[in-house]
Amino acid sequence: MKVTVDIDCTPQEARSFFGLPDVEPLNKQLVEEMSKRMGANMEMMEPEALMRHWMSFGGQMSDQFLDLMRAASGGASSRK
Repeated sequence: MKVTVDIDCTPQEARSFFGLPDVEPLNKQLVEEMSKRMGANMEMMEPEALMRHWMSFGGQMSDQFLDLMRAASGGASSRK
């Protein structure tokens, strides 16, 4: 015997039915905070600013990035 039950409800109704908390206020706050932080860091997404930031470490960041890529591809690192 096979029984199929289709339930048509909203996510909010499903959460309420299963006794789960309403996370909409928390989600709204999280999205607002992420938007605020992205706006504050938007300058870092500009290529010139990103390169200035990387070069402020004396090129160490690019060396570490290349070593990471070599390790991920299975190649030997040039640094010893």
